[in-house]
Amino acid sequence: MHEWALAEAVVESVLEAVKKERFTSVKEVDISLGELQDIEIEIFEFALKKLMEKENIFRHTKINLRVEKTLFRCRACGNEWSLKETKDIDKDVREAIHFLPELSHSFIRCPKCGSPDFEVVKGRGVSIDSIRGEIDGSED
Repeated sequence: MHEWALAEAVVESVLEAVKKERFTSVKEVDISLGELQDIEIEIFEFALKKLMEKENIFRHTKINLRVEKTLFRCRACGNEWSLKETKDIDKDVREAIHFLPELSHSFIRCPKCGSPDFEVVKGRGVSIDSIRGEIDGSED
């Protein structure tokens, strides 16, 4: 599943950061999930927990997930709109965008002028917002 692959990438990225910071334990990880990615949050969170169980450094880690709403901006007319305001996105289209968000330009148009030339201002992808950990018992 796509969520498992994303979870693996997040865990690997956190481990890299943890090594760089020399944390001996990870207390909390804040992660943003872009609405456009249409991630099954329960599956993603389950995958994160299962993958983190394998690493002793994550023994007491709290995972905070936040969905970032999508914001589009039309390059032709400057209009800004949300995913909720986008029309004609059926289940199959959402599934395609889930796996490859760049496909959104093939299916989404500016609701004001109809242009397919827009940028995704926010609400795309998965990002690690912060990692809080300890170095030999002192929190950082």
